[in-house]
Amino acid sequence: MERYVVLGMARSGIAAAHLLAGIGKHVLICDAKTEDKLDASIALLHEENVEWHLGEDPCTLLDGAHALVVSPGVPDTNPAVVLAKEKGVEVMAEIELAWRMFRGVTCAVTGTNGKTTTTTLLAEIFRNAGYKAEPVGNIGIPFTGICRDSQTGDIAVCEVSSFQMETCSRFRPRAAAVLNITPDHLNRHGTMDVYIGLKKKIFANMAGDDAVILNYDDPVCRAMADDAKCRVIFFSRRESLEKGACLADGMLMYDGMPLCTADDVYIKGSHNIENALAASAVAAFMGVSPETIAKTLTTFRGVEHRIEKFLEKDGITYINDSKGTNTDSTIKAIRTMTRPTVIILGGSEKNQDFAEMAREMLASQVKAAVLIGVTAPQIKRQLLEEGFTQLYEAGSDFEKAVRLAVRVARQGWNILLSPANASFDMFTDYEARGRIFKEICTRIAGEV
Repeated sequence: MERYVVLGMARSGIAAAHLLAGIGKHVLICDAKTEDKLDASIALLHEENVEWHLGEDPCTLLDGAHALVVSPGVPDTNPAVVLAKEKGVEVMAEIELAWRMFRGVTCAVTGTNGKTTTTTLLAEIFRNAGYKAEPVGNIGIPFTGICRDSQTGDIAVCEVSSFQMETCSRFRPRAAAVLNITPDHLNRHGTMDVYIGLKKKIFANMAGDDAVILNYDDPVCRAMADDAKCRVIFFSRRESLEKGACLADGMLMYDGMPLCTADDVYIKGSHNIENALAASAVAAFMGVSPETIAKTLTTFRGVEHRIEKFLEKDGITYINDSKGTNTDSTIKAIRTMTRPTVIILGGSEKNQDFAEMAREMLASQVKAAVLIGVTAPQIKRQLLEEGFTQLYEAGSDFEKAVRLAVRVARQGWNILLSPANASFDMFTDYEARGRIFKEICTRIAGEV
């Protein structure tokens, strides 16, 4: 019986162990944390035939292993990963395992920003076209979680992060989109060259009539076409293209065929036009009709935690953009603000520069900023250097940050959570941060 070691017991690790146990593999689960420190959903694995090695050294489990399956949070520099490679044990990402086990067709989406919106939109287009389609991967639903019941005609739309690509080797989607490239996760990857290389890896195994969809307006993405061994399809918001997807005279087009007007796209913002163009290009390549694509673009309402207006009370609009985990994403959110805004910024370190974001804030509707988390001192310093002075500090007290924002805001203003940082100093992930933000805002608004 093949022996699999699954390292990292967050959602993807739990799903991978569940899949492997369900198909009769010998599964050993491990994590640096003990069970009481992990998500309660790990208790489901008590019903499976798996060996538990929580709080133990995974390096002791590798002898005789067929493969080491790792969660995205496990870097390729982890001692167990390094040792597995030395021992000749295959190391694979959870999405690599899922891709090998999935019976249907895989489409993939990567890039620095816009992945979740594009992935969810694309899955909705496929559903409206009559397919059984699921958004999976870095979006929150593990890819391995849908494999056991998958069928030949199913479509997995997989959001792929650079973390996941570190340990992928054979991953080959039918179509893949690279949305944009800006600095991100350099605390893990070290250099932009490494980060870009991991993004390019999404289409490294694609060939023949597979298709990679690239952002023509992004010089780094456009240059990736030189490395593609498969069909290349461009999308552009700024240039009129004869082939591919573009915005021309206010109309979204694919291969010269009109889809809908930009004004009719339900989710607003120039960044969402780019997301819509990328999703349209993938769907059209996969054979979805222009009518179905257009219908979905005009009705799709976006995703939770991405510029999500969830509450209005006493003339103040509360907006959850917890998915804004880097400066480029937060800049995009700032540009959509049409009313005076108090922004909540800060979180865990990602080796970013905040000067450009500060300049964008000065030129925007942002009137004040509340700073939280590990990066608050750096953000404060760079905002002040650029001349943005209306600052309030809340340390690691998230409720205090929200109350400060409410105190500063006036009728007709927005309160925007768009931290420009990861969440791991204070929360398990950006989704937890967003949910807690909404809970606090709703409670405080009810007190008034």
